[in-house]
Amino acid sequence: MVAIVDGGSTKCDWVILDDFKKVFLKTETIGFNPNNIAAELIVPEIENNINLVTVRNSITRIFFYGSGCGIAENCSIIERELGKFFTKAEIMATEDLKAAAYAAYNGKPAIACILGTGSNSCYFDGKDIKVKLPSLGFLMGDEGSGSSIGKQLVRRFFMQKLPQDLHAEFEETYHLTIDEALKNMYHTSRPNAYLANFNKFVAERKDHPYFQKMIFDEMMNFFDYQVLPYEESKFAEINFIGSIAYYYENILRSAAAELHLNVGHVVQKPIESLVNYHIKYIL
Repeated sequence: MVAIVDGGSTKCDWVILDDFKKVFLKTETIGFNPNNIAAELIVPEIENNINLVTVRNSITRIFFYGSGCGIAENCSIIERELGKFFTKAEIMATEDLKAAAYAAYNGKPAIACILGTGSNSCYFDGKDIKVKLPSLGFLMGDEGSGSSIGKQLVRRFFMQKLPQDLHAEFEETYHLTIDEALKNMYHTSRPNAYLANFNKFVAERKDHPYFQKMIFDEMMNFFDYQVLPYEESKFAEINFIGSIAYYYENILRSAAAELHLNVGHVVQKPIESLVNYHIKYIL
C-alpha cells in the first residue's frame, strides 16, 4: 500500500492506495509542521488514529508533503518520526509546495500558490519547480493566509480598530482576554493554527465592508510579496489551493484583476488532485 499525505499546519489529509492504485481509505490527523509541533508528539498523534494503526504494517511507501518541510532538517524529522510508526515503509518527506504544484497542474506551466493556514508560491512548468522566494513563516511572512488574517483580527480587536458592531460581536463570541491571547500565541506549540482559527469569525462576515477591505488588502500583500517577483506572473496562469483561497475566491480574483493577473482554478482541498497526479505520473 502507498500513503499520500498533504500535511498542512492545521491538519494532514491521508489517502491510502491499495496495490491496484485504488483508494483504500481516507483519514485525517493534526498538522505535523516541524516548526510548530514537537517531534515526540507526532507518533502519539498517529497512534490515536485507528485507521492508520490498522494499516501500519501494510504500507510500503509514504509520500509526505508538509508545511515547514522546505528545509532538509525538517524533512529528516518527519521521515524519522513516521519511520518509528510505519516500520516497513520507504518514506519521502518534502515541502508542501510540491503538493501544490502537482495538485494544481493541468498540463501547462503555471504559478501554484498555497493559501491556507500559511501561504507560499512556486512556478511549475510540468517538470521542474522554481521557488524564487523563501517561506518566512507566520511571524514574518504568510501574507494572505489564515494565520495572517487571524493575526490582523486579534490585533485590531485589542487595539480597538474594529468597527463598533464587529468589536461587540467578537467580544461576545470569544470573551478573549489579552492574557489568554498572549499565552496561546507565545506559549503553545501551534500558534499559527491558533491564530488561523479566528478566520472563522471573518469568513462568516466576509460581506461586511470592513472585512471586504481587510481581506482585499491581505490578498494584495500576498500578490505583492509572493507572486509579482516571478517574471512568469505577467503571462502565466496563477492557480490556488487551500481553504483561504476557496473562502475568499471573489476577493482574491478582484485583487488579481487590480494587478492584471490571471487567476486560473481554485481548489479547497488538494489531496484528490494530488493523488491523481501520483497515479498518473509517479506510481
